[in-house]
Amino acid sequence: MGLKYREYLNGKKVYGCSTCRSHLSTSDKVMSRDFQGQYGQAYLFCGVVNIEEGEEQQERNMTTGRHRIASISCIRCGTMLGWKYIKAYDSQQKYKEGKYILEKSLLRLVD
Repeated sequence: MGLKYREYLNGKKVYGCSTCRSHLSTSDKVMSRDFQGQYGQAYLFCGVVNIEEGEEQQERNMTTGRHRIASISCIRCGTMLGWKYIKAYDSQQKYKEGKYILEKSLLRLVD
């Protein structure tokens, strides 16, 4: 396995992996800060870079209904960061499809 290309971002606030500081997204990609993850507060992003999507998708019953998700991890260090919404079964939750949840406790602002 060779080196993986990583993307570097510019913006007022750049969020990175708390373990290795790889850039993940910017503040203008945050859709909501009112989500709950497995470890507490989480953010909904419309775009994330430098991640790997888990091969196995899961069906989960969440507070907002049933969703199909895939876990996402940092492409550099492998830290599990959150998940990607693959499918929402409730029509009012369709806006989440293709979006990402990143756990606040696993993020850090980077320079």
